[in-house]
Amino acid sequence: MRLTAKPSNTHPTEIKLHQVSNIIEISFDDGSTFKLPSEYLRVYTPSAEAVGHAPGQEVLQVGKEEVTIKDIKPVGNYAIAPVFSDGHNSGIYTWDFLYKLGAEYQTLWADYLRNLEAAGYQRKQPTQN
Repeated sequence: MRLTAKPSNTHPTEIKLHQVSNIIEISFDDGSTFKLPSEYLRVYTPSAEAVGHAPGQEVLQVGKEEVTIKDIKPVGNYAIAPVFSDGHNSGIYTWDFLYKLGAEYQTLWADYLRNLEAAGYQRKQPTQN
């Protein structure tokens, strides 16, 4: 994924985990606020498990409709590492990457849904809490 130009030196001012709605709400010091669903964050994990070690090694993440975030661990002053209910905990989400996921949510989510369809995967509707 190509990073969208993010205002230089932009950092989060607040990160909230909404456990009932399974959303992380992240506000940046440029005034941007993004609400990122747990499933979206899980399927776009930056870990090698999903992106591979080289171009062309990406693995489509499926069956993540019910995943939740159990915890969020800080990684230095540059990232977070969510702990997902399916046991995944190796994705390090930098501020730049989170900003990209927020700014390009509509496009990236549509791309993911198209990739699922192309792979023949029928996405289930998540249950509401």
